[in-house]
Amino acid sequence: MNDYKKAKRTVTVTVGESVKIIRELQELSQTELAKQTGIPQPTISAIENDRITIGIERAKVLAKALKCHPAVLVFPGWEIDDLTAA
Repeated sequence: MNDYKKAKRTVTVTVGESVKIIRELQELSQTELAKQTGIPQPTISAIENDRITIGIERAKVLAKALKCHPAVLVFPGWEIDDLTAA
């Protein structure tokens, strides 16, 4: 029984989904996030629904409001194991 490998549970998350998940974890509405960032609420909605790309400048502004690193938003599927593989 010691020769088995534990299964990894993974979920693929888009950039927009990561913004939405982190926003909801912060208990912020899109309107509240819009007020904090200066990014219009329709733009936040479009980002969360992957209709427009986030861009690095928006990522920085959103990350500051959401209290996370911009890379968390821009690279949601990236794992620490990717560092050791290089």
